[in-house]
Amino acid sequence: MAAMKTNMLVRSLSTSSAACQMVKPPVQVFGLEGRYASALYSAASKNKTLDAVEKELVQFQKSVKADPKLKEFLINPTLKRNLKVDALKHLGTKINWSATTSNLFGLMAENGRLNKMEGVVNAFKIMMSAHRGEVTCEVTTAKPLDPAQKQALEAALKKFLKGNEVLQLTAKVDPSLMGGMVVSIGDKYVDMSVASKVKKYTELISAAV
Repeated sequence: MAAMKTNMLVRSLSTSSAACQMVKPPVQVFGLEGRYASALYSAASKNKTLDAVEKELVQFQKSVKADPKLKEFLINPTLKRNLKVDALKHLGTKINWSATTSNLFGLMAENGRLNKMEGVVNAFKIMMSAHRGEVTCEVTTAKPLDPAQKQALEAALKKFLKGNEVLQLTAKVDPSLMGGMVVSIGDKYVDMSVASKVKKYTELISAAV
């Protein structure tokens, strides 16, 4: 049933004559947002507008965050759907959205799903990151890493990558770790912090008592 709905979305979003054939995204995102994003990825892939659509969605996402009135317009359930469809169509023409992006906004407006726009954009960004072979890595340390430490860490983490994958490293600081680091790369998670060891020992002692 979900596959049928997704194929219907693809046909609605795509301007390609081969719209009935689904192009699967490189990574699956579940839920309603995932279905819209998957359909968008397939349509944009067929129309060769993946990069353009991503750029347009990211820009629109920034605009919504910066403009409370625009956000309210999108999520307000009392406004008629056709009003939202017309307004987004006018906006798309004004700033020259690609047909794929315009179709997405129009379809979501018609279905009363504009309140899910943030999730759809984020899901699409995840798919595009995977499409580019990017592997997200987040490193949390008790103290900021200096340039030499960060470079050494990047070199070590790149050994986990395959083929043409690209490392996207984000460094964060959490003094509560007390030392060591917590690393998440892709779907892998390693906790090498002193805080986690203290917590583990505390739990063992508490259980013994």
